Amino acid sequence: MSEDLSAAALPCGVAVRFMLDADSSPGLLPRLLQPFARRDLIPDRMWAHRNGGVTHVEIALEVMSPELVHHVEGNLRQVIGVQRVFQLRTDDTRAVA
Repeated sequence: MSEDLSAAALPCGVAVRFMLDADSSPGLLPRLLQPFARRDLIPDRMWAHRNGGVTHVEIALEVMSPELVHHVEGNLRQVIGVQRVFQLRTDDTRAVA
């Protein structure tokens, strides 16, 4: 690769965290990972905590294509039992593979 390439010429990504609340069920976590697996994405972090009948989940990626963020969020909202989805996003200058 040529050293003449500026950082602006490289595709950019964003750091994103999806935080959601969903009804607790045995198959919830695998269903939440499907939108990522379908796009060959591996989350950098995943955290889940059950509080009674509600499970709180955070799924984070350090670098994700900005075009995919909206699609993944929409897929997460369609998972059976999901009540709320929040997204925290930070622009990032690292290249997306």
